[in-house]
Amino acid sequence: MSNPVRETLWDPIAGFGVTFRTMFRKTVTEQYPFEKVPTAPRFHGRHQLNRWPDGLEKCIGCELCAWACPADAIYVEGADNAEGDRHSPGERYGRVYQINYLRCILCGLCIEACPTRALTMTNEYELADNSRESLIYEKSDLLAPLLPGMELPPHPMLLGTDEGDYYRGNLHPRPAEDAADEETVE
Repeated sequence: MSNPVRETLWDPIAGFGVTFRTMFRKTVTEQYPFEKVPTAPRFHGRHQLNRWPDGLEKCIGCELCAWACPADAIYVEGADNAEGDRHSPGERYGRVYQINYLRCILCGLCIEACPTRALTMTNEYELADNSRESLIYEKSDLLAPLLPGMELPPHPMLLGTDEGDYYRGNLHPRPAEDAADEETVE
């Protein structure tokens, strides 16, 4: 049996008790656009296509990232490297690379599928925009910036005798006479 006095007097006071207790506490609201809190170190944000230390691209155009994507947000079109037009150390490179952030769920499965660690995720999380077209990132938007000592591709391999040196991590500068011989052959 219910108590009408309890229902009409005590229940509203108990409900307001929660409100009054929290009303005078310090707020924990973050003023987001003006004060940005750093993300966790392993946060999954915007993608980045990485480069080798000489500037060549790590992407070999294998399309494994596109196959692993559950949202079908990645489009890769591979092309063959030519000796005078080398973009990556292997036989192929990603000629067209697009990520559609309208579809991407930032799950990271593409990162796990990449055999050369060409694709990683940064801590950048501000991906909103006013137009749908600007949320389809092209290869030029995704490539890591050139650091000092890197050369803009296409150029010959500078850090090994073959692509195996790159993939095994045997990155040593090629002797000057080998690089000069290759340039005269071309």
